[in-house]
Amino acid sequence: MSKIYVLHENDEWTGHLTKRLEELNLPYELWHLDQGTLDLTSEPPEGIFYNRISASSHTRNHRFAPEYTEAVLAWLERHGRTVVNGSRALRLEVSKVNQYMALNQAGIQTPETITAVGRYNILEAARQLDQSSFITKHNRAGKGQGVQLFHSTEALREYIDGPSFEEPVDGITLIQQYIEAPEPYIVRHEFVGGKFVYGVKVDTSEGFELCPADACTIEDLYCPTDQKEEAPKAKFEILEDYRPAIVDQYESFLKENNVQVAGIEAIQDSEGNLYTYDVNTNTNYNSDAEAAAGTYGMLELARYLGGLLQKSYV
Repeated sequence: MSKIYVLHENDEWTGHLTKRLEELNLPYELWHLDQGTLDLTSEPPEGIFYNRISASSHTRNHRFAPEYTEAVLAWLERHGRTVVNGSRALRLEVSKVNQYMALNQAGIQTPETITAVGRYNILEAARQLDQSSFITKHNRAGKGQGVQLFHSTEALREYIDGPSFEEPVDGITLIQQYIEAPEPYIVRHEFVGGKFVYGVKVDTSEGFELCPADACTIEDLYCPTDQKEEAPKAKFEILEDYRPAIVDQYESFLKENNVQVAGIEAIQDSEGNLYTYDVNTNTNYNSDAEAAAGTYGMLELARYLGGLLQKSYV
């Protein structure tokens, strides 16, 4: 029987989705793609294939999960299977360079960025950027990997020469314009089926001297800050009656790049300029914020996958 296949590499991230699939009585199967074998002469089963591979897989010792998944997606696409977040989405997930180029091509502004390969070329890239404050981040990241804020090239040199330097898994470091927001938050825009679901305001005020763009990620659910004695305010808040003009551009961008499910993060500077800095095609949702708002991303996703499955029977 045809079913929904969830391609992933992290068991902890599948529970919310499988719960919703079960609520809707939808048949599914999990494919854990950390490693395995693939017979390229065989044909895939019939069904709907949803790719949830994350750029941060290497932080869970699943270093080659994206590469293995790319092979599986090529196999599925060659046989004409319905793939949600296929090979193009995967390429965007594992490369911020690819993200920024695709966003720019769609007319969407990103922070000024220079790439560097080789530890000491990072310093040269910072000189080229020529900004009083700037950040570094990894090209293939997730979980805020490699994000550091610097106010001088000398401070960057000390970091590069010091024991805390993080080597990016793909060798590419980004040196990026630091966007300072007038209020400490970013907005993440969630999409299912290429359509806008909601925007979530993410508080970035606690415990970081970093660009707020990566100070707090949805896929981590909570920022690793020290707990305070008083009750903390909600870090995630779903915005009511929120649909800025940029959403139409985001939807066009997702359509152009064949991405069906994504969380797109943006930050606004003190002059009102909006910068888009991350496209997460392995998106997760905060349960507390959703309960407060009465809207549920995984339920929308399960319904979307179920609709595709139903169409495949026709």
